[in-house]
Amino acid sequence: MTRKLGITSLIFITVTLFLKISGLLRDMTIAFYFGDSYLADAYLAAFIIPNMLFLFMINGMKNALVPGYIDAKHANQGKNYLNQILKSIVYIGILFGLLGALLSPVLIRVLYPAFNSEATSIAVNVSIILFAALMFVGINSVMEAYLDAENLFSLSAFSQMIVILSSIAGAVLFAGELSVYSLALGYLVGSIISLIFKIPVLSKRNMINLGTKLNFPELSAFYRVFIPVAMTVMVGQINLAVDNVFASYFQEGVVTYINYAKNLVHFPQQIFGITIATIMFPMLAKAMAANDEPSFKRGIENGLNVMYLVVLPAIVGMFVLMPNIISLVYQRGAFSEEAVINTSEVAYYYFGSVLFFSLNNVSNKGLYTLKKGHYVLIIGLITVVLNAVFNYIFTTWMGYVGIPLASSAVGLLYALACYIVFSKTINGLDHKHVLKEFTKITLSVVIMGLAAYLLKTQVLHNFSDFLLIIVIALAGALIYIICIWLFKVKALKVLITNFRKKA
Repeated sequence: MTRKLGITSLIFITVTLFLKISGLLRDMTIAFYFGDSYLADAYLAAFIIPNMLFLFMINGMKNALVPGYIDAKHANQGKNYLNQILKSIVYIGILFGLLGALLSPVLIRVLYPAFNSEATSIAVNVSIILFAALMFVGINSVMEAYLDAENLFSLSAFSQMIVILSSIAGAVLFAGELSVYSLALGYLVGSIISLIFKIPVLSKRNMINLGTKLNFPELSAFYRVFIPVAMTVMVGQINLAVDNVFASYFQEGVVTYINYAKNLVHFPQQIFGITIATIMFPMLAKAMAANDEPSFKRGIENGLNVMYLVVLPAIVGMFVLMPNIISLVYQRGAFSEEAVINTSEVAYYYFGSVLFFSLNNVSNKGLYTLKKGHYVLIIGLITVVLNAVFNYIFTTWMGYVGIPLASSAVGLLYALACYIVFSKTINGLDHKHVLKEFTKITLSVVIMGLAAYLLKTQVLHNFSDFLLIIVIALAGALIYIICIWLFKVKALKVLITNFRKKA
């Protein structure tokens, strides 16, 4: 890892930033046209069901196909291996797309019985449209995993951006005529365009050969790895569905608050957490393929330290500025000041989940590399039960803000369990080194956070939201960098050294 977190990381972070900004723009578009109305609630609730399968394929492929493809490539079987999976996913996508569309009326009514009849009808139709995209999403997932395995992360991220931008374009052009259906149709069209974008890239590399005969023993071996890994990804979406089910029993708009707050607060995890973990994965796979256990362990330790170094200050900075950020991002069109206040309140309770799931990305990648994804699945399934229990307890106690609090509590237990299991599987990590780095970083963030809070409340309280966010972000970053330099945080040295080497 330490030899690769250089210019490659910078390029991928930049492209991923644009990808996640486009996701934020999609939420802003929904907020602008539909505010916190039942229309937004219905769309966001319906999206969760097919999105479980979208992420099942997309992230499942990235975590299962990358190490498998790298092994096959070393044996000069990379092309055949890729096309076996590509061809099989076409059939799987068609089958589950049809099943999902047929079952949508039942699923929506079972999951969201508190919705009124109009919201239920809209959610059913949105779900059917999105399930129609499943085959294209499946093919895209295989191609994007291949691009990641070849270190073409930017192309993979850009192809995902196409889908999101198409959803936004659908709403901008047709929201008046098609309501929230414009977003679902935009997603379907974007999935097709994204596929068309990647075909020339793979064709140029002579990687597509759908005439390849299916090798069922080889496919069986792949899907035995893929299914538990992909189901682990679904665990997050199942938990989100549970959150939305509980949210649907509260007043109109709560489903929207939960989704907007979660997406915004998890922005640092989506930018830095997933980026660092994604770049690490092929390197960890190569280290294990070469039986280089010391490099593998160092990669995990450095990954944890770098993740904490980057994600924690972003979380604390957002915590200080959250009402200003939500007001700046969402408060326009149909999204009112009251909706801003309610979304901000929800957002505060999601911050724990951001940190814990970011760190968990690292240990999970380690387990996937070791082909021990079933451990992650077992722990994940336990968290589904815990999430439902915590949601019931916390919402009974404190209303709908108990939903994000349950997510943070589950995130903590999930991250701890996965880290302990991984550490035992690999015969231990240098825990003292990791803890020492975490302590230094935490002290630096505390100093930065206090300075940011004082600046906001005592000096800059009359500034506009935009100016306030910019000034505090710059000042906070400067203070943080000085602190981690004074405390001699080694993770910083890892980053600086490798950027210089690449430059």
